[in-house]
Amino acid sequence: MKVVALHNFKGGVGKSSAAVNLAREANRDGLPVLLWDLDAQGAATWILGGENGMSRKVGKLLAGKSPLGEQVQHTPWERFDLLPADIRLRDLDRLLDDNADGGKHLKRLIAPFSEEYALMVLDCPPGLSTLAEQLIRAADRILVPTIPSPLSVQAFSRMVDHLDLKKRQRQRLTPFFNLVDRRRTLHREWLEAPPAAIGAPMQTWIPYASDVERMSLECSPLADLAPRSRATHAYRRLWQELKAGLGE
Repeated sequence: MKVVALHNFKGGVGKSSAAVNLAREANRDGLPVLLWDLDAQGAATWILGGENGMSRKVGKLLAGKSPLGEQVQHTPWERFDLLPADIRLRDLDRLLDDNADGGKHLKRLIAPFSEEYALMVLDCPPGLSTLAEQLIRAADRILVPTIPSPLSVQAFSRMVDHLDLKKRQRQRLTPFFNLVDRRRTLHREWLEAPPAAIGAPMQTWIPYASDVERMSLECSPLADLAPRSRATHAYRRLWQELKAGLGE
């Protein structure tokens, strides 16, 4: 099973919509997929029509004292499942710290799901945190949705500095431009020549589109809501690029 995390130090960069759409594209490509909504706000859970909240105490689930797999919910799409958000996940960093074991606890929680799924997508809350540090060990790729702006580049640089990554780990941290508006000069310029501070982003970029905002109204990924949308096609290309990088 491959593990892909969507994470950014900043909020409001389209992280949850990216997580949902990439998971759905992988599912459309024939993979059994599990999306774990680790963000207490639960945007991905809402879009997928899931029920917020887990039936057991989150502390026991994350400590491995209750089976996490029993909390999986089915979505309307075959072989596309969801581990829902829970408001108690706002204490996620503390819960991970309480189970400190060399920074590999998240990886151990994920491992049993490899028996049923080919891909797990993690929708992570914003911030520099214990979770971010554990993602380096747990995820095969950490995608960083990045709006073309100086503040986004600053946030990405702070994220890299905070994690203090080794060379091989740094290669797993990959930004991609999201919410791109080609009417803006800076957006066009950065698509042609990305700032050196963010390294080599994914070649595929996602345009700003009103269809993305409709996802939370219609509770549906773009592939089903607006199959001919420019953003839908962009996510399809992004998944194919990611898939090639993962060696699928």
